[in-house]
Amino acid sequence: MQSPIDNPTFLDRLGIWISSLCALHCLAIPLLPLLASSMFGQTWFERTILSLSILIGSVALISGAIRYHGKYYPLLLLLSGGAIYWFKDMFGESGEPFTIAFGAGLIILGHWLNLKLCRKCRCCRGKVVSQHLASDNR
Repeated sequence: MQSPIDNPTFLDRLGIWISSLCALHCLAIPLLPLLASSMFGQTWFERTILSLSILIGSVALISGAIRYHGKYYPLLLLLSGGAIYWFKDMFGESGEPFTIAFGAGLIILGHWLNLKLCRKCRCCRGKVVSQHLASDNR
């Protein structure tokens, strides 16, 4: 049985789900006062879930880049989306839904691109990334 680190598609799918749930959570808080008054509405809870999402995403994207495709721009998208998400109130309370959606979109896009790149490179599973990149340059 493969471990989650050996299966980047599992980690990417998990990261997409966590990021999506995180975005839904942040967007639902203003609409559900009962949810906002519980621990789910606390800043520490939001930051913990976001940190977990970024951690899982980083492992998935770095693993995909090292083991399969050698491309790091999905990681840049993930980290940019995480930073935007972390500072979601940078444009004030009225702009928060837009920054949440944009940040979550970048995180999900990073995972999606990593999934596509890893699937494209399934033929190179036995190769080391340096061999894979050398064969791409021919």
